Amino acid sequence: MKFTTEQRLDDGVVEREFTLGEIPGILWTPGSSSAPVPLILLGQPGGLDRMYPRLAARARHSVADGFAAATIELPGSGDRPRLAAVEEARTDMRRALEAHQPVGDGIVDRLVLPLVEQAVPEWQAALAALLSLPGIRGPVGYAGGIISIGIRLAVVEPRISAALLFAGSFVPRTMFEEARQMTIPLLVLLQWDDEGNDRRLALDLFDAFGSREKTLHANMGGHTGVPRFEGDAGNQFFSRHLK
Repeated sequence: MKFTTEQRLDDGVVEREFTLGEIPGILWTPGSSSAPVPLILLGQPGGLDRMYPRLAARARHSVADGFAAATIELPGSGDRPRLAAVEEARTDMRRALEAHQPVGDGIVDRLVLPLVEQAVPEWQAALAALLSLPGIRGPVGYAGGIISIGIRLAVVEPRISAALLFAGSFVPRTMFEEARQMTIPLLVLLQWDDEGNDRRLALDLFDAFGSREKTLHANMGGHTGVPRFEGDAGNQFFSRHLK
């Protein structure tokens, strides 16, 4: 891990950009802390530059509540090399949506599964590097991003102790079996009127999660209308399980 920039934001949060090999990322930490703090990994759907305002707001809120927060660029996004198969699937998805046709399972598999296969090992490598830094400790939480990536990561990575997942992205049917293997505490946010989300599929997925502690927060509104109070609810959830 190589840090490339560092700045102290107006609330005292230290923001550092880094690269992990060819993967860019950002780390936010308290400006002053007498002891190491637990870490929350911030998933996102790709394009750090585009997502930066929302990511930074989420991160600064988490740091204010006693956490460190970090994110990395999604494969095929930002300045990273494009994934040809994923780009073709994305084109097919857009055609289906524009024609008001259902997005078939084959398109969803080609769109999501390659991202899961590449992103999860990258998150694991980033996690190992982040936990080696002074001022950061486990246990670790994972929040947001493409829900299938969060599912796989929660199943295979023992250092993650709790997950907050956002319903609203396409989910391959094969991920339901992995969802049944989840055991960590889970909070799922669902926007009830999300125009791009299959609400029935999201509810079926929640039912499939194997975690003994799982909570669903459903709010009215579209994809980007998650209420601000859910940020507080998420930090309270992580405080119970990471501190």
